[in-house]
Amino acid sequence: MRKTSLTIQNGRLIDPAHGIDAETDIVLENGKVAFIGKVSKPAGAVFNAAGCIVAPGLIDTHVHLREPGQEAKETIATGAASAVAGGFTTVCCMPNTRPALDTQAQVEFVFKQAAKAGMAHVYPIGAATKGRDGKELSEMGLMAAAGAVGFSDDGTGIASAGVMDQALRYCAMTGKVYMQHCEDHTLGGGAMNAGPLSAKLGLKGWPNIAEDLMIARDIMLSRNQNYACRYHAQHMTTAGGIELLRQGRARYAKDAAALGFDPAEHRLSGEVSPHHLLLTDAGCGAYDTNYKMNPPLRTQADVSALITGVADGTIEVLATDHAPHTAEEKAQSFAQAPFGIIGLEPALALYMKALLWPGVVSWGRLLAMLSWNGAKLVGLQDTKGHLGVGADADVTVIDPDRIWQVDVNAFASRSRNCPFHGWSLKGAVAATVVSGKVKYAPDAGRLTGASPVATTAAGLAQAAQNGSGH
Repeated sequence: MRKTSLTIQNGRLIDPAHGIDAETDIVLENGKVAFIGKVSKPAGAVFNAAGCIVAPGLIDTHVHLREPGQEAKETIATGAASAVAGGFTTVCCMPNTRPALDTQAQVEFVFKQAAKAGMAHVYPIGAATKGRDGKELSEMGLMAAAGAVGFSDDGTGIASAGVMDQALRYCAMTGKVYMQHCEDHTLGGGAMNAGPLSAKLGLKGWPNIAEDLMIARDIMLSRNQNYACRYHAQHMTTAGGIELLRQGRARYAKDAAALGFDPAEHRLSGEVSPHHLLLTDAGCGAYDTNYKMNPPLRTQADVSALITGVADGTIEVLATDHAPHTAEEKAQSFAQAPFGIIGLEPALALYMKALLWPGVVSWGRLLAMLSWNGAKLVGLQDTKGHLGVGADADVTVIDPDRIWQVDVNAFASRSRNCPFHGWSLKGAVAATVVSGKVKYAPDAGRLTGASPVATTAAGLAQAAQNGSGH
């Protein structure tokens, strides 16, 4: 096999998993991390990361890639290209496709399509119940054996406590995480957050209690099973939910030793998304459907609680909930339009705006929440989420000072449903390296000794669809 080598030089390397924060070089060989330290005469290709942060490849544990069944919105190829444009080297796709990802064959299909595209690594999250109907458990064991890294009925929460109890028990048997869409559907499902504005606009409201009730129930179920299954609350939005998770984690810390768990191994966790950190339900006031999402945008008090939850460690994972829809679908009335926005490409800069620049978190915390913590959540920590020697050569290089404007028309994604169009942001992807190969480098002048790489998101999308991203 022909040896491939890439040296990333002159950058500030931050690897939270190993406690590294230093100006140094990193050598990648044959798809693995080979060496960290100063290199005087690098062999092979060289990327000059001067002025940049060199980080473990970013991981997004919550995306929707729509294939099979809704390819007009997104495909696995275009979604993986969109991930690379956003600096994500690994993504986990949710099972609310048509048909749902609820069989071994469907899991294998995702891997085949991702390999053909040759962009970001894509790992499937299997549906916990057949057809995601919340009634009968799916073939969880077979899907886990085929490579599913977690289970969820995302898009809907499992309404039956009995079925949820079974799902947690079977998840525990597979060793995979359960990722819950926290919504009591008998209370949720409104077009926007319930409150004075929804009443003024004449739109059905979605109260916080719909989220809080399911989080409370699931924490109780998890405790009743002695936390055998790792439980993860997706896209949290409410102050009440954050407090419930905070209390649940504190109780777990007390119970852990007696149960044989490491108290630092939090078996109850949660995530937040960029839009819920930066936007409120006031955005719905103009009936702009790009502000319609599931769960909905909440109040400033809820946003403040989410940020506090990040600051105090209650929230460990950042995830985009990338949810593509066609322009025609989003052009419907607010009540009729589908929920969701796309988020992979601006996510890094949005997190920097919400959390890094205001001083809520350090670079180390931000990158841990975007890489190492996600890797641990879905069981990929042996090879991903860090830059230890022998780890997969997935690297994200970040230019922290670059100021750019969000342009949805330049995205690699097939969809354009994003409320951040036109925003000016500070911080951008300088390079995305997947399995030791530079897939994306907007400033091609930084890269020498390598084959030409995509310098635009559009170029990434074209390469992915042609299957030439290898």
